[in-house]
Amino acid sequence: MIRPLALLVVLGLAGCVGVSTESSAPIDLAAPGKWLTFAPLKSARQEVAVAAFRGFVVVIGGFGETGDPLAMVEFYDPRENRWSPRAPLPEPLHHPAAAAVGDRLFVVGGYTGGRLRWTPSAAVYEYDFSRDAWMTRAEMPTARGALAVAVLDGRLHALGGSGEEVTGAHEVYDLAANRWRPVTALPTPRDHLAAITFQDRVWAIGGRTSFWGQQYPNVDIYDAAADSWSTGTPLPAGRGGLAAAVLGDRVYVFGGEAPFRIFRSTEMYEVLGNRWIAKEAMPTPRHGIGAAVLDGRIYIPGGGTQPGLAATIVHDSYSP
Repeated sequence: MIRPLALLVVLGLAGCVGVSTESSAPIDLAAPGKWLTFAPLKSARQEVAVAAFRGFVVVIGGFGETGDPLAMVEFYDPRENRWSPRAPLPEPLHHPAAAAVGDRLFVVGGYTGGRLRWTPSAAVYEYDFSRDAWMTRAEMPTARGALAVAVLDGRLHALGGSGEEVTGAHEVYDLAANRWRPVTALPTPRDHLAAITFQDRVWAIGGRTSFWGQQYPNVDIYDAAADSWSTGTPLPAGRGGLAAAVLGDRVYVFGGEAPFRIFRSTEMYEVLGNRWIAKEAMPTPRHGIGAAVLDGRIYIPGGGTQPGLAATIVHDSYSP
């Protein structure tokens, strides 16, 4: 997504522009994978937080069709192919991040405010499954939205995002102590990035400086023991608003946007060849998305179908 002033311009364009972009990576014809469509969201939304939690796919907050932030929380049960509402967030948020640590679910950061002004949040909320309620936890040191979160060794790593400007902030949350501490910052400050944990390291993937600004293909890899970053193989094309997931011994990246471009790409990092390869493209190109892995499938609910504001109820799932 983009900041409110630019958003007002793109709102008028969202329904009529946006070239759907395929991956430029080599295509895997032998094992392209398969997409299936499941029960749609109850209402269209994008710039959501998505997590796998206790056997459910959870979609949190985001923008609705009007561009106003939402407190809505929905759980998807893959056994019944059904969405159900859960307790809303304590406040409406768009561009938050979410992750489950064992049987605990956390929502981190985001923006409050809608079409006129976005205010970055440092809030952290934990979901109490037994009570269907949210609890407030220690705030992040750096208020920001459009950040990414990954889990390593039972701790949350909050990466990048933006407040008044993009940041390389990298802060780690200790669940037991309910305390944040800063560690070595991202090499390239950016927001609208994705983050995963792979091979015992945190990967920060893609992102951008702004909707009209630099779109990064960067893959940066964090070693917690050394508190240092190294450079991974970059994506075939830079973009923000993408999703990433780990399934087995593979990293997958989905969708995203750049000015006047919307990505339908599904790309997999091949460890042996140290390269990205293209898989079966998304049925509906989207950005402002997240990914959740359950039982050998990657679920991607909601998102925007054009650059800017174009929320959808689409809910697709990819399997290798």
